[in-house]
Amino acid sequence: MTHAAITGWGKCLPPAVLTNDDLSTILDTSDEWIVSRTGISERRISHASLEELAYVASSRALAAAGLKGSDLELIVFGTCSHEDQVPNMASGIQARLGAQPAAAFDINTACTSFLYGLSAATALIRTGVVRNALVIGAELISPFMDWADRDVAVLFGDGAAAVVLEATTREEGVLAEKLGCFGESRDILRVAGMGGRYANHGVLYGVVRWQFEGQEIFKRAVAGMSEACDQSLKRVSLGPQDVDLVVPHQANLRIIEAVARRAQVPMERVFVNIRRYGNMSAATAPIALCEAVEEGRVRPGALLLLPGFGGGLTYSAHVVRWGERTQPLGQSAAALPPNERSALDLIRDCLRRKMTPSDPQAADPFAGL
Repeated sequence: MTHAAITGWGKCLPPAVLTNDDLSTILDTSDEWIVSRTGISERRISHASLEELAYVASSRALAAAGLKGSDLELIVFGTCSHEDQVPNMASGIQARLGAQPAAAFDINTACTSFLYGLSAATALIRTGVVRNALVIGAELISPFMDWADRDVAVLFGDGAAAVVLEATTREEGVLAEKLGCFGESRDILRVAGMGGRYANHGVLYGVVRWQFEGQEIFKRAVAGMSEACDQSLKRVSLGPQDVDLVVPHQANLRIIEAVARRAQVPMERVFVNIRRYGNMSAATAPIALCEAVEEGRVRPGALLLLPGFGGGLTYSAHVVRWGERTQPLGQSAAALPPNERSALDLIRDCLRRKMTPSDPQAADPFAGL
Protein backbone atom coordinates (compact mmCIF):
# COMPACT_ATOMS: atom_id res chain seq x y z
CA MET A 1 0.00 0.00 0.00
CA THR A 2 1.23 3.49 -0.82
CA HIS A 3 1.39 6.10 1.95
CA ALA A 4 2.28 9.81 1.93
CA ALA A 5 5.07 10.48 4.42
CA ILE A 6 5.83 13.97 5.73
CA THR A 7 9.46 14.50 4.73
CA GLY A 8 9.82 18.28 4.91
CA TRP A 9 8.44 21.11 7.01
CA GLY A 10 8.95 24.86 7.16
CA LYS A 11 7.33 27.96 8.63
CA CYS A 12 7.44 31.72 8.12
CA LEU A 13 6.44 34.18 10.83
CA PRO A 14 6.57 37.93 10.20
CA PRO A 15 8.77 39.74 12.73
CA ALA A 16 6.35 42.45 13.93
CA VAL A 17 4.78 41.41 17.26
CA LEU A 18 1.45 42.84 18.39
CA THR A 19 1.09 42.43 22.16
CA ASN A 20 -2.05 42.63 24.24
CA ASP A 21 -0.74 45.89 25.72
CA ASP A 22 -0.42 47.24 22.17
CA LEU A 23 -4.05 46.36 21.50
CA SER A 24 -5.14 48.13 24.66
CA THR A 25 -3.97 51.40 23.06
CA ILE A 26 -6.55 51.09 20.25
CA LEU A 27 -9.25 48.96 21.90
CA ASP A 28 -11.09 48.87 25.22
CA THR A 29 -9.26 45.78 26.44
CA SER A 30 -6.35 44.63 28.61
CA ASP A 31 -3.77 41.89 28.81
CA GLU A 32 -5.63 40.26 31.69
CA TRP A 33 -8.96 40.34 29.80
CA ILE A 34 -7.48 38.74 26.68
CA VAL A 35 -5.32 36.11 28.39
CA SER A 36 -8.09 34.99 30.77
CA ARG A 37 -10.52 34.42 27.90
CA THR A 38 -8.25 33.15 25.13
CA GLY A 39 -4.77 32.27 26.41
CA ILE A 40 -3.26 34.67 23.84
CA SER A 41 -0.52 37.15 24.79
CA GLU A 42 0.70 38.27 21.36
CA ARG A 43 0.35 37.68 17.64
CA ARG A 44 2.26 38.56 14.43
CA ILE A 45 1.33 41.25 11.90
CA SER A 46 2.88 40.90 8.44
CA HIS A 47 4.52 43.65 6.41
CA ALA A 48 4.87 41.19 3.52
CA SER A 49 2.30 39.72 1.15
CA LEU A 50 0.52 36.39 1.56
CA GLU A 51 2.45 34.99 -1.39
CA GLU A 52 5.75 36.07 0.17
CA LEU A 53 4.93 34.38 3.48
CA ALA A 54 3.92 31.17 1.68
CA TYR A 55 6.97 31.22 -0.61
CA VAL A 56 9.43 31.46 2.29
CA ALA A 57 7.67 28.70 4.25
CA SER A 58 7.54 26.50 1.13
CA SER A 59 11.22 27.03 0.34
CA ARG A 60 12.14 25.99 3.87
CA ALA A 61 9.91 22.89 3.67
CA LEU A 62 11.49 21.85 0.36
CA ALA A 63 15.00 22.32 1.78
CA ALA A 64 14.07 20.21 4.81
CA ALA A 65 12.97 17.43 2.44
CA GLY A 66 16.07 17.74 0.27
CA LEU A 67 13.97 18.58 -2.81
CA LYS A 68 13.98 21.31 -5.44
CA GLY A 69 10.93 23.10 -6.77
CA SER A 70 11.35 21.30 -10.07
CA ASP A 71 10.84 17.97 -8.24
CA LEU A 72 7.29 18.85 -7.19
CA GLU A 73 4.22 17.31 -8.82
CA LEU A 74 1.47 19.02 -6.79
CA ILE A 75 0.98 22.22 -4.77
CA VAL A 76 -2.06 22.64 -2.51
CA PHE A 77 -2.49 26.12 -1.01
CA GLY A 78 -4.86 26.37 1.97
CA THR A 79 -6.11 29.87 2.79
CA CYS A 80 -9.19 32.05 3.17
CA SER A 81 -7.36 35.38 2.73
CA HIS A 82 -6.50 35.14 -0.97
CA GLU A 83 -4.60 37.93 -2.68
CA ASP A 84 -6.17 36.66 -5.89
CA GLN A 85 -8.88 34.11 -6.43
CA VAL A 86 -8.32 34.21 -10.19
CA PRO A 87 -5.63 33.08 -10.73
CA ASN A 88 -5.23 30.94 -7.67
CA MET A 89 -2.51 31.38 -5.04
CA ALA A 90 -0.98 27.94 -5.66
CA SER A 91 -0.02 28.85 -9.22
CA GLY A 92 1.93 31.85 -7.91
CA ILE A 93 3.93 29.59 -5.59
CA GLN A 94 4.50 27.17 -8.47
CA ALA A 95 6.04 29.99 -10.51
CA ARG A 96 8.15 31.28 -7.60
CA LEU A 97 9.53 27.81 -6.83
CA GLY A 98 10.18 26.86 -10.46
CA ALA A 99 7.82 23.92 -10.03
CA GLN A 100 6.43 23.77 -13.57
CA PRO A 101 4.42 21.77 -14.61
CA ALA A 102 3.19 20.71 -11.15
CA ALA A 103 -0.54 20.71 -10.57
CA ALA A 104 -1.66 23.60 -8.36
CA PHE A 105 -4.93 24.34 -6.59
CA ASP A 106 -6.27 26.30 -3.63
CA ILE A 107 -8.54 25.04 -0.89
CA ASN A 108 -10.65 27.15 1.48
CA THR A 109 -12.21 25.61 4.55
CA ALA A 110 -11.03 28.53 6.69
CA CYS A 111 -8.95 27.37 9.67
CA THR A 112 -8.99 23.71 8.55
CA SER A 113 -7.74 24.53 5.03
CA PHE A 114 -4.27 23.06 5.62
CA LEU A 115 -5.72 19.92 7.20
CA TYR A 116 -8.26 19.40 4.41
CA GLY A 117 -5.40 20.03 1.96
CA LEU A 118 -3.35 17.38 3.74
CA SER A 119 -6.15 14.89 3.12
CA ALA A 120 -6.49 15.87 -0.55
CA ALA A 121 -2.77 15.62 -1.27
CA THR A 122 -2.47 12.33 0.64
CA ALA A 123 -5.32 10.83 -1.38
CA LEU A 124 -3.71 11.86 -4.68
CA ILE A 125 -0.43 10.25 -3.64
CA ARG A 126 -2.13 7.08 -2.40
CA THR A 127 -3.94 6.66 -5.72
CA GLY A 128 -0.80 7.23 -7.78
CA VAL A 129 -1.87 10.51 -9.42
CA VAL A 130 1.26 12.22 -8.05
CA ARG A 131 4.35 11.02 -6.22
CA ASN A 132 4.85 14.05 -4.00
CA ALA A 133 3.12 17.24 -2.91
CA LEU A 134 3.65 20.55 -1.15
CA VAL A 135 0.80 21.45 1.21
CA ILE A 136 0.66 25.05 2.42
CA GLY A 137 -1.35 26.76 5.12
CA ALA A 138 -0.96 30.54 4.98
CA GLU A 139 -3.00 33.55 6.03
CA LEU A 140 -2.74 37.33 5.94
CA ILE A 141 -5.66 38.11 8.24
CA SER A 142 -4.64 41.58 9.45
CA PRO A 143 -5.88 43.52 6.35
CA PHE A 144 -9.30 41.85 6.71
CA MET A 145 -9.62 42.43 10.43
CA ASP A 146 -12.18 44.77 12.00
CA TRP A 147 -9.76 46.53 14.34
CA ALA A 148 -12.63 48.21 16.17
CA ASP A 149 -14.14 44.89 17.32
CA ARG A 150 -12.30 43.58 20.37
CA ASP A 151 -14.12 40.24 20.27
CA VAL A 152 -12.25 39.26 17.10
CA ALA A 153 -9.31 41.69 16.82
CA VAL A 154 -7.56 40.09 19.80
CA LEU A 155 -7.73 36.58 18.32
CA PHE A 156 -6.00 36.53 14.95
CA GLY A 157 -2.51 36.89 13.49
CA ASP A 158 -0.55 36.34 10.27
CA GLY A 159 1.79 33.50 9.27
CA ALA A 160 2.52 30.57 6.98
CA ALA A 161 3.84 27.03 7.04
CA ALA A 162 4.13 24.10 4.65
CA VAL A 163 4.93 20.40 4.56
CA VAL A 164 6.25 18.13 1.82
CA LEU A 165 4.63 14.73 1.29
CA GLU A 166 6.33 11.88 -0.57
CA ALA A 167 5.09 8.45 -1.60
CA THR A 168 6.40 5.57 0.50
CA THR A 169 5.58 1.95 1.26
CA ARG A 170 6.21 2.59 4.96
CA GLU A 171 3.17 3.21 7.14
CA GLU A 172 3.76 6.93 7.60
CA GLY A 173 1.86 10.17 7.14
CA VAL A 174 -1.91 10.31 7.47
CA LEU A 175 -3.18 6.90 8.64
CA ALA A 176 -6.79 7.97 9.14
CA GLU A 177 -8.88 11.11 9.23
CA LYS A 178 -12.41 12.34 9.83
CA LEU A 179 -13.63 15.43 7.98
CA GLY A 180 -16.95 17.09 8.71
CA CYS A 181 -18.95 20.31 8.70
CA PHE A 182 -21.83 21.89 10.65
CA GLY A 183 -23.17 23.64 7.58
CA GLU A 184 -26.42 24.62 9.28
CA SER A 185 -24.36 26.80 11.66
CA ARG A 186 -22.20 28.50 9.05
CA ASP A 187 -23.63 31.97 9.81
CA ILE A 188 -22.23 32.07 13.34
CA LEU A 189 -18.79 32.78 11.85
CA ARG A 190 -19.03 35.06 8.84
CA VAL A 191 -16.81 37.86 7.55
CA ALA A 192 -19.04 40.33 5.70
CA GLY A 193 -17.03 42.16 3.06
CA MET A 194 -14.96 39.23 1.78
CA GLY A 195 -16.71 37.87 -1.31
CA GLY A 196 -18.69 38.59 -4.43
CA ARG A 197 -22.07 38.87 -2.67
CA TYR A 198 -21.03 42.33 -1.43
CA ALA A 199 -19.71 43.66 -4.75
CA ASN A 200 -23.08 45.03 -5.89
CA HIS A 201 -23.86 46.71 -2.59
CA GLY A 202 -21.19 49.41 -2.60
CA VAL A 203 -18.91 47.63 -0.14
CA LEU A 204 -15.19 48.15 -0.62
CA TYR A 205 -13.48 44.75 -0.64
CA GLY A 206 -11.59 44.32 2.63
CA VAL A 207 -13.81 46.70 4.61
CA VAL A 208 -15.31 44.04 6.79
CA ARG A 209 -17.65 43.31 9.64
CA TRP A 210 -17.21 40.06 11.53
CA GLN A 211 -20.14 38.00 12.71
CA PHE A 212 -18.56 35.91 15.44
CA GLU A 213 -20.80 34.16 17.99
CA GLY A 214 -18.13 32.99 20.40
CA GLN A 215 -20.14 30.75 22.70
CA GLU A 216 -21.83 28.89 19.87
CA ILE A 217 -18.52 28.50 18.01
CA PHE A 218 -16.97 27.12 21.21
CA LYS A 219 -19.69 24.45 21.59
CA ARG A 220 -19.49 23.25 18.01
CA ALA A 221 -15.69 23.39 17.87
CA VAL A 222 -15.36 21.18 20.94
CA ALA A 223 -18.08 18.78 19.77
CA GLY A 224 -16.75 18.51 16.21
CA MET A 225 -13.08 18.07 17.07
CA SER A 226 -13.80 15.61 19.89
CA GLU A 227 -15.99 13.43 17.71
CA ALA A 228 -13.47 13.58 14.86
CA CYS A 229 -10.65 12.53 17.19
CA ASP A 230 -12.64 9.55 18.41
CA GLN A 231 -13.71 8.42 14.93
CA SER A 232 -10.30 8.82 13.28
CA LEU A 233 -8.57 6.81 16.01
CA LYS A 234 -11.20 4.06 15.84
CA ARG A 235 -10.65 3.74 12.07
CA VAL A 236 -7.15 2.43 12.77
CA SER A 237 -8.11 0.54 15.97
CA LEU A 238 -6.23 2.96 18.22
CA GLY A 239 -7.15 4.87 21.36
CA PRO A 240 -6.01 7.96 23.26
CA GLN A 241 -3.40 5.91 25.09
CA ASP A 242 -1.62 5.34 21.77
CA VAL A 243 -1.27 9.04 20.95
CA ASP A 244 2.17 10.50 21.64
CA LEU A 245 1.23 14.11 20.97
CA VAL A 246 -1.90 16.08 20.10
CA VAL A 247 -1.21 19.11 17.89
CA PRO A 248 -4.56 20.94 17.79
CA HIS A 249 -5.74 24.02 15.95
CA GLN A 250 -4.86 26.94 18.22
CA ALA A 251 -7.96 29.14 18.38
CA ASN A 252 -8.61 29.42 22.11
CA LEU A 253 -6.86 27.79 25.06
CA ARG A 254 -10.18 26.85 26.64
CA ILE A 255 -11.21 25.01 23.49
CA ILE A 256 -7.88 23.13 23.42
CA GLU A 257 -8.28 22.10 27.06
CA ALA A 258 -11.89 20.99 26.54
CA VAL A 259 -10.98 18.87 23.49
CA ALA A 260 -8.07 17.29 25.38
CA ARG A 261 -10.41 16.33 28.24
CA ARG A 262 -12.96 14.77 25.90
CA ALA A 263 -10.23 12.98 23.96
CA GLN A 264 -8.83 11.68 27.26
CA VAL A 265 -5.33 12.96 26.54
CA PRO A 266 -3.54 14.82 29.37
CA MET A 267 -2.37 18.37 28.62
CA GLU A 268 1.27 17.34 28.97
CA ARG A 269 0.76 15.42 25.70
CA VAL A 270 -0.82 18.44 23.95
CA PHE A 271 1.27 20.98 22.05
CA VAL A 272 0.23 24.58 22.70
CA ASN A 273 1.72 27.73 21.16
CA ILE A 274 -1.37 29.95 21.10
CA ARG A 275 0.17 32.36 23.61
CA ARG A 276 2.78 33.49 21.06
CA TYR A 277 0.73 33.64 17.86
CA GLY A 278 -3.01 33.54 18.47
CA ASN A 279 -5.17 32.05 15.73
CA MET A 280 -3.55 32.19 12.27
CA SER A 281 -6.44 30.38 10.62
CA ALA A 282 -5.09 27.94 7.98
CA ALA A 283 -1.49 28.60 9.07
CA THR A 284 -2.09 27.63 12.69
CA ALA A 285 -1.96 23.83 12.43
CA PRO A 286 1.17 23.59 10.23
CA ILE A 287 3.06 26.21 12.29
CA ALA A 288 2.22 24.30 15.47
CA LEU A 289 3.40 21.07 13.80
CA CYS A 290 6.67 22.67 12.69
CA GLU A 291 7.33 24.04 16.16
CA ALA A 292 6.50 20.73 17.83
CA VAL A 293 9.19 19.12 15.65
CA GLU A 294 11.68 21.93 16.25
CA GLU A 295 11.19 21.76 20.02
CA GLY A 296 11.79 18.00 20.13
CA ARG A 297 8.19 17.15 21.02
CA VAL A 298 7.89 14.86 17.98
CA ARG A 299 10.10 11.81 18.29
CA PRO A 300 10.89 9.40 15.43
CA GLY A 301 7.89 7.17 14.73
CA ALA A 302 5.56 9.24 16.94
CA LEU A 303 1.79 8.95 16.58
CA LEU A 304 0.25 12.41 16.27
CA LEU A 305 -3.37 13.54 16.46
CA LEU A 306 -4.22 16.79 14.63
CA PRO A 307 -7.75 18.10 15.38
CA GLY A 308 -9.06 21.32 13.86
CA PHE A 309 -12.15 23.43 13.15
CA GLY A 310 -12.90 26.47 11.06
CA GLY A 311 -15.54 28.64 9.41
CA GLY A 312 -18.26 26.74 7.67
CA LEU A 313 -18.25 25.28 10.39
CA THR A 314 -15.74 22.68 9.26
CA TYR A 315 -13.99 20.28 11.59
CA SER A 316 -11.49 17.46 11.26
CA ALA A 317 -8.96 15.21 12.95
CA HIS A 318 -5.97 13.43 11.42
CA VAL A 319 -4.00 10.51 12.82
CA VAL A 320 -0.43 10.91 11.56
CA ARG A 321 2.55 8.60 11.91
CA TRP A 322 5.80 10.58 11.85
CA GLY A 323 8.83 9.12 10.10
CA GLU A 324 12.30 8.43 11.42
CA ARG A 325 13.76 11.85 10.63
CA THR A 326 13.13 14.89 12.82
CA GLN A 327 15.96 17.05 11.47
CA PRO A 328 15.85 18.91 8.14
CA LEU A 329 18.11 17.68 5.35
CA GLY A 330 18.92 21.23 4.31
CA GLN A 331 18.32 24.91 4.96
CA SER A 332 16.83 27.55 2.68
CA ALA A 333 18.16 31.08 2.30
CA ALA A 334 14.66 32.39 1.53
CA ALA A 335 13.59 35.20 3.86
CA LEU A 336 11.07 38.00 4.08
CA PRO A 337 12.12 41.50 3.03
CA PRO A 338 13.34 43.62 5.97
CA ASN A 339 10.83 45.52 8.08
CA GLU A 340 11.39 48.43 10.48
CA ARG A 341 7.76 49.25 11.25
CA SER A 342 6.01 48.18 14.44
CA ALA A 343 2.88 46.04 14.39
CA LEU A 344 0.81 49.07 15.45
CA ASP A 345 2.26 51.10 12.59
CA LEU A 346 1.34 48.34 10.15
CA ILE A 347 -2.24 48.27 11.48
CA ARG A 348 -2.55 52.05 11.26
CA ASP A 349 -1.30 51.95 7.66
CA CYS A 350 -3.92 49.32 6.88
CA LEU A 351 -6.69 51.41 8.45
CA ARG A 352 -5.62 54.51 6.51
CA ARG A 353 -5.73 52.60 3.23
CA LYS A 354 -9.22 51.37 4.02
CA MET A 355 -10.59 54.77 5.02
CA THR A 356 -9.07 56.92 2.26
CA PRO A 357 -11.44 55.85 -0.57
CA SER A 358 -14.46 55.64 1.74
CA ASP A 359 -17.06 58.26 2.60
CA PRO A 360 -17.16 58.33 6.41
CA GLN A 361 -20.67 59.83 6.22
CA ALA A 362 -22.00 56.98 4.09
CA ALA A 363 -24.66 54.69 5.43
CA ASP A 364 -23.76 51.27 6.80
CA PRO A 365 -22.84 49.26 3.63
CA PHE A 366 -23.92 46.01 5.28
CA ALA A 367 -27.42 47.18 6.19
CA GLY A 368 -29.98 44.68 4.94
CA LEU A 369 -27.42 42.08 3.79
